[in-house]
Amino acid sequence: MADDGKTVSLTDTTLVVDISDALSEKDKKTEFLVVRQHEEFIWLHDRYEEDQKYAGYIIPPPPPRPNFDASREKLQRLGEGEGTMTKEEFTKMKQELEAEYLATFKKTVAMHEVFLTRLASHSIFREDPHLHVFLEYDQDLCARPKGKLQQLGGLVKSLGNTTDQYYFNATVRDVNDFFEQQMTSLTEYHNQLKEATHRADRMTEKHKELADCYIKISSGLLQLANSDNGHLDKYFARVADTFEKTRKVESRVASDQDLKLADTLRYYMRDSQAAKALLVRRLKCLASYENANRTLEKARHKNKDIHAAEMAQSAACEQFEAISAQAKEELLDFKTRRLHAFRKSLIELAELEIKHARTQQDLLRKSIQSLKELL
Repeated sequence: MADDGKTVSLTDTTLVVDISDALSEKDKKTEFLVVRQHEEFIWLHDRYEEDQKYAGYIIPPPPPRPNFDASREKLQRLGEGEGTMTKEEFTKMKQELEAEYLATFKKTVAMHEVFLTRLASHSIFREDPHLHVFLEYDQDLCARPKGKLQQLGGLVKSLGNTTDQYYFNATVRDVNDFFEQQMTSLTEYHNQLKEATHRADRMTEKHKELADCYIKISSGLLQLANSDNGHLDKYFARVADTFEKTRKVESRVASDQDLKLADTLRYYMRDSQAAKALLVRRLKCLASYENANRTLEKARHKNKDIHAAEMAQSAACEQFEAISAQAKEELLDFKTRRLHAFRKSLIELAELEIKHARTQQDLLRKSIQSLKELL
């Protein structure tokens, strides 16, 4: 990933973070650019997550690791099956897969940009010195990935977070109904989003499969047109052209559904996990507060180290009250933010669906008229 390498004032409320380009390893440039790899975005996220002063905030979820394996595998299979296809069909299938690969690439850049924008637009997160370093320092911020061992470390951390949630839910009784209800509703919300994302992905995939079918139909009709020297050659050629144009529309439908619906669901599935992580941090704070209360009771019972225990209990109480107040504000904002985001995405998707439907209708109308002219 690459960001513009200009000095950034994070106190400026008009700050906009933009990933101007994304580079492969061999394409790295040095002039006026700060090059960032995916691991460095994770580094930045971890700096926020590990800082106790952000415990009461929903820390924006890190961007997902880029995954182009599916597109590469499809391109490889296409190459292996080249001998079973016509030249026209192979060319169109290759163009379709290259477009899919490019769409995945753009989505990856967009997800990383969303992460930075969330941080830069937040009144507290934007002041963190690590964000300054991320945007301005022109060297690597962390060591390169170390293969499976590093991935295992990430898995262990993820399992640890999940274990924390179950442990504190089971052992710490929340004293506030609001937060207890939030944990229940967020868990249900996350599960519903997970299922909805799966269904949206399946729907998008079916549109892509339909576009692939149109390629084969168009190619077959074009073959017939080229092999028929009679009065049907023009007819087959025009029908083939109709299927090719319909294929392009169908591909746009799939791309828009993926971007406006599936990606929105996927992002808030991860953001809901970040909200749950906030509630777990609050439960940890509550557990510490309860331990401080028990320690104070023991000190008073033994009439020993009472002052130190009182100071520790007071600090734990203050910390718990602070994180509770901030967490409530964050969770209410999360609800407003996600409703706004879904409303915006769904309206945009509906507008695009209408646009594509009208395009298809106009295409079919013109195609029918064109075929009638051949009669």
